[in-house]
Amino acid sequence: MSKIDLPPFTLGETITPEQRQFFNKHGVIVFRNFINPETVKVFISEVERIEKEWLAEGRDKVNGVPLKFGQDEAGNPMIQRMCFLSQHSTALHEFLQDPRLQAAVDLLQPYEGRIAEIEKDGLILNHYIRNPNSKFSQMGWHTDSPRDIFLGQRIMPMLNVGIHLNPTPYENGGLRVIPGTHKQGLFKMLFRKRYFVDNDPDKHEIGFDINAGDLSVHDGRLWHRAQQSPFTGEASRRRVMYVPVVTGKYMPKHENSKTPFYHRFISKVNI
Repeated sequence: MSKIDLPPFTLGETITPEQRQFFNKHGVIVFRNFINPETVKVFISEVERIEKEWLAEGRDKVNGVPLKFGQDEAGNPMIQRMCFLSQHSTALHEFLQDPRLQAAVDLLQPYEGRIAEIEKDGLILNHYIRNPNSKFSQMGWHTDSPRDIFLGQRIMPMLNVGIHLNPTPYENGGLRVIPGTHKQGLFKMLFRKRYFVDNDPDKHEIGFDINAGDLSVHDGRLWHRAQQSPFTGEASRRRVMYVPVVTGKYMPKHENSKTPFYHRFISKVNI
């Protein structure tokens, strides 16, 4: 387990050869200062507004995907995993049209990718915080690929694009990956770790400092997890929005969509 210093990549409207080479080798890349501090505040405000509305409505699913609930330090209810956020926010919808995100889609080559705004879980928010009432302070080892198996289709390449809304130095937990595992065979993809149950550090894993406003991209076949913060309360708070980049058959979700089996599975093992 080690920390690495990432190259100071920034994302324009095209991917540079150096950026593509780094991503192809490691399966993950971070672009610094993708959104400015003012935009970070807008996005946090939008997420808080949507959360308040959904709690008032008593909503527990969006397009068939369950929301994940917890409580803050005062015992008030909070939603720790939200989905399809851009369908409920003009600002977040417009963000997904940013031409620079289309450049990130290009990392899926040679496949033709698209931002899955209304497919899979759409734009999600993972809200990690460690306190006695929280239900979401870490996420165990997993890849994103078995979802395709649960849906009865072959595994297709995909990317997960993350927009980080809180500064997360390596020492405060956060994203951990086993670099290069996006090139592993199917057996290791399915059985190298116990999905979501295994939270133990791996001797080959790496992590890095993340700043609010940074954009991360990882290959869906990469083994990754979210390390729990050693702190509690506000110091442990991490909010990350993710949107998938997919290829293959177009499979939009709607308000009458059924709950996928893998979400029932994750709800039983995820902490």
